[in-house]
Formats: sequence, C-alpha cells, structure tokens
Amino acid sequence: MSASAGLRVVVTGAGGFVGRALCESLVKSDHRVTPVVRNGVGLPGEVVAGDISPATDWRAVLSGCDGVVHLAARVHGVSARDAGDLPVYRRINTEATLSLARQAAQAGVKRFVFVSTVKVNGEGSAQPYRETDAPAPEDVYAISKWEAEQGLHRISRETGLETVVLRPPLVYGPGVRANFLQLMRAIERGWPLPLDAIRNRRSLLYLGNLTDALRVCLAHPDAAGRTFLLDDGGPVSTPQLVRALAQAMGRPARLFSVPPWMLQATGRLLGRTAELNRLMGSLYVDSAAIRSQLGWRPPCSMDVGLAATVAASA
Repeated sequence: MSASAGLRVVVTGAGGFVGRALCESLVKSDHRVTPVVRNGVGLPGEVVAGDISPATDWRAVLSGCDGVVHLAARVHGVSARDAGDLPVYRRINTEATLSLARQAAQAGVKRFVFVSTVKVNGEGSAQPYRETDAPAPEDVYAISKWEAEQGLHRISRETGLETVVLRPPLVYGPGVRANFLQLMRAIERGWPLPLDAIRNRRSLLYLGNLTDALRVCLAHPDAAGRTFLLDDGGPVSTPQLVRALAQAMGRPARLFSVPPWMLQATGRLLGRTAELNRLMGSLYVDSAAIRSQLGWRPPCSMDVGLAATVAASA
C-alpha cells in the first residue's frame, strides 16, 4: 500500500468516540471511508450493521476494500470483572472479529488493523509494558481481546491478510466520558482532591494521536504483522494530570495530600477499590517500537490534547 494513495477503508464502530474522529481524519487524508455503525448516526455513506456477531455477512461492505480498521467491540465495564460474562465478550470481541477478518481475506482485503487494549499486557506494573512482554489479561474484556489477537495472527499466516494490532492505553479527547470526564467535572467545580501524595506513572493517549497512528498503520509497509503500544510521549502521575487539566481549564488545582494507605482503606470501605487503583496505580508503556519501526511520532503533545478536550467540553 502507498501512504500517499487514497485507500478504500472500512471502519467498524464508526459511530463511537474513536470511530467518528478516525473517519474524519481518514477523509481529510483523501481516503474513501465506509463507516459501519450499529445504529444510524448520520455519517456520510454509513452502513448500518446493527449488533455484529460471528454470523454477520460482510461481503457487500468489503467488496473492493483495501483495508479495515476494526473498532467495534463490547467495551469493558463492571461486568468485565465477572468471569461468567466471558462468553458474551468472546462472541463479540473474539469470534465476530475473526469472522470479519476471514471474510476480509476472502474478499481480497490487504490489511486489517485491530484496536485491542493495553489491558492485554496487564492491569499495571512498576515497569513500562512492552510488546515483547508475556500477555497477562485479567478481566474478560482483555481476555477476549487477547484471544482475538491470537486468532488474527493465525488467519494472517493462513491467508496472507496483513494484520496490525494496536494496544492503546486510556484515550482522551473531545467527547471523552467515564472517569476522565468525572475528573474534569471535579476540577471545574473546584472540589478538593486528596491526590497530591500519589506517586504513580500512567500513560495517556490523545484521540488525535490515536487516529494518526491508525492512519499510518493502514499503509506503512513495516506495520504488517506487528503489535504496537503507543502513548502521548511519556507517563504522568495523577497529580501532574490534575494540574495540567486545571491549567487547561483555567481553574486552580485544589490538591491536598492524604497518605496512599488511607486512600486505599477508604476505597475498600466505600466499595471503590477499582476506581482508586486506577487513580493510584501505575500503568505505562514503552512506545519505542512504533517510533523506531514506523517513524511515528504523536503529532500532538499532551498539553495540546488536553486543551482540545477542555475546549470541546465547554
């Protein structure tokens, strides 16, 4: 594939947080995009596929397609911690993914880019994760994604379909929700945050940086068959993130110190251990591989990404 040539690209999950931004980025790069959505959202040329499954027939969508970016998934949530839900996650995140890949190979698609998760590496470590680390997925979401990765590599060996796997950490940007949005609201409302004593390292990835990496992975000849970790350019601690967000919002960072052991004890009492672990624990990556092998650099710094995120939420 030539990076300069306009490709016909199918994007699944195109109606989501990442999907909308990716479609916009690819169109700006002169690619022809077929957005596949669960329900109609008004994207130009969208294909409404409903709930995808291993039985979904992709032939019409894939005809004449050069590449696929597969974003559609059952996302992680509370139920992802329940091992009894693995069949549900596996059906969508593993089996439906592999069915799409097989049909893509049969249709003559050259490249299949799969957005997995850093949670395949694990839930956190004092050392940075690398692509060469032994996978250690813990919840059913991460397990289903890891099984999909393995299946994609088998399909690639059997058919010649070029597969690329990206494992992003927490992604933020315009339209972000969940815990990141809650943190922004707490800062906006001026709530005192007892996080100043936390000394952790966490990787973040701005939405615009992720879409740029996906665009590169669709066409770069050296991306085929590879798995990449990526981030904004280095980890930050939770207090550093709060201060950077507060600066972008023009608000004071009302941080104060509470001993980490006390925060952990409070989290257990309130049943909020998982949330506290995300705020206090370290989970960061070494993104040297994608930088050295593809020459990719995040086009936006974290400060630029946070400013864009804040501006969109105003």
